[in-house]
Amino acid sequence: MSSYWHTFRHEKAKLATQSSSAEGEEDVVIRDGNLEFTREAGAGNDSQPSYQEASGAPVEKESPLGYGVNWFTIVFLNIGQMIGTGVFSTPGSILRGLGSVGLSLMFWFIGFLVAAAGMSTYLELAAYFPNRSGAQVVYLEQGYPRPKYFFPTAYAMLNVLLAFSSSNAIVLSTYTFRIAGHSPTEWEAKGVALAGYTLATLVVILSNKWSLRFSNYVGVIKVGILVFISITGFVVLGGGVKSIPDPGQNFRNAFDGTTGDASGVVRALVRVNYAYEGYANAFNVVNEIKNPIRTIRWAGPLSLLIVAILYIFVNIAYFAAVPKEGIIGSQTAAAAIFFETVFGKGNAGRGLSFLILVSSFGNLISNLIGAGRIIRECGRQGVLPYPAFWASTQPFGTPLGPYLLKYVLTVLMIVAPPFGDAFDFVVDLKSYPDAVFILVMAVGLYFIRRHRKRINAEAPEFKAWDVVVVFWILIQVLLLVMPWVPPAGGIYAGSVSFFYATYCFTGLAILAACALYYWIWVHFLPKRGGYAIRQTVLILDSGAQTHELVKVPLSELEEWDARHDVIGKQVAGSGSGYEPKEGSEDGGGVFRERVVVDGEKRVDA
Repeated sequence: MSSYWHTFRHEKAKLATQSSSAEGEEDVVIRDGNLEFTREAGAGNDSQPSYQEASGAPVEKESPLGYGVNWFTIVFLNIGQMIGTGVFSTPGSILRGLGSVGLSLMFWFIGFLVAAAGMSTYLELAAYFPNRSGAQVVYLEQGYPRPKYFFPTAYAMLNVLLAFSSSNAIVLSTYTFRIAGHSPTEWEAKGVALAGYTLATLVVILSNKWSLRFSNYVGVIKVGILVFISITGFVVLGGGVKSIPDPGQNFRNAFDGTTGDASGVVRALVRVNYAYEGYANAFNVVNEIKNPIRTIRWAGPLSLLIVAILYIFVNIAYFAAVPKEGIIGSQTAAAAIFFETVFGKGNAGRGLSFLILVSSFGNLISNLIGAGRIIRECGRQGVLPYPAFWASTQPFGTPLGPYLLKYVLTVLMIVAPPFGDAFDFVVDLKSYPDAVFILVMAVGLYFIRRHRKRINAEAPEFKAWDVVVVFWILIQVLLLVMPWVPPAGGIYAGSVSFFYATYCFTGLAILAACALYYWIWVHFLPKRGGYAIRQTVLILDSGAQTHELVKVPLSELEEWDARHDVIGKQVAGSGSGYEPKEGSEDGGGVFRERVVVDGEKRVDA
């Protein structure tokens, strides 16, 4: 380890130099008004060339995290994050909101359609940038390249300040004690939560290959759990359980009792949507997939289809075993009632607790893998201090810096706030800003299409239908509006004892703080300090690349710009560099320039 840290201190000083002989081809710069696009070809994952605005993080043509993500891993990365506790806990609340068994089953199918629309949108975005991992980070950065560094800064601040996964760790702890038949004190529960999260973090830190394999194994177990419940449900429907004399009662007149309450319907949609969250997890590892778009194009939908079918079958099993009134009137999860009815109270509690324990731990692993790539990509944009720390994959070939950040913040979140309102509030805090960014990202797809059309870029390997994208955007608007609708019991009847929408106001305040920080850092301080912010490219010993944003005195700005290209690489040879070419008078001209390193430059008008 000591040699690693010695190497790490010197990695930062290694500056990227553009070399056409090393790359085997010239770098193409396409200027459209004040935007500068580079064509990035020759990626090690055999993807098509991408066109990205030059302020974005540099493309790593050889992934320092390797190429260990195949179609099987794609399927179970998504499944591992989708199948958490939602399918065990939400069916009862969904039925209460909708009023009828028939409509409840339909909503699980509608949730599948919403998730499929989201996956189509993500797939088109990934097709534009198939050599970048990090999903949302990249798509926000490229959808909104101006104001320069604004969205990277805001998104990075949110994901650094709120990078904790305490809720799943606490769920894991809770069900561990239920299996043991012990009622823990608060600190006993926190201790087991820390142990579980520490184990999950060690798994992903020590080996990228084995963390992906572990995610696959746990994902297979999760599917097996839902298959077991589904088969049990069909046995019940076939009359194989004598204690359930009429398994078809809930399916006769299945739409009786359907509610006319719009609030209940929308809240049910929110809960179904929550159960499908995680379908886009594989997009966080795109640069680690060979032929990523062709592979995700069928493996991603396959994962979603598997989960949707199992969700519907599991709900059919619940309704076959438990009377409608029992599910609506009970305060426990539908899965708990199902197990008690079919297997008896003695075995049901422990059986269900084990299933949820496995699901929670698998969710921790899948979440860490995806979130580690997201935070690493934020660091590679240069908007976080010490970018080499975030981008480095040494010493284990894993994103150690992002994992350590998540671990430290999750430990603080488990230990610091007491269980109750304070804990629930902080856990919910990130959900509203996340929803804002998802909506902005979806709308940004149309800006990316416009940019690519103007620079005459090649057609992507996949393009979503407009009706699908618009449908998904409208759903995101609905999910942003609904948290402001007061619950049925009044403004103090939410999940906390204080004002129900406090987390929404606080989330918006965090976004405003991100905007203020950006203005101070990018505009106010440079103006006061007499410098400009420029980006340079660092190449670490592991092959990882990252931007570093540096302060350049205004007196040295012209010389700096002459020695660096649009990406931030220092050009080889004296007097060689990128010289901005003015467009038409209205700034709308599009120009292609080939930047070479022998002191000359060709311009293709």
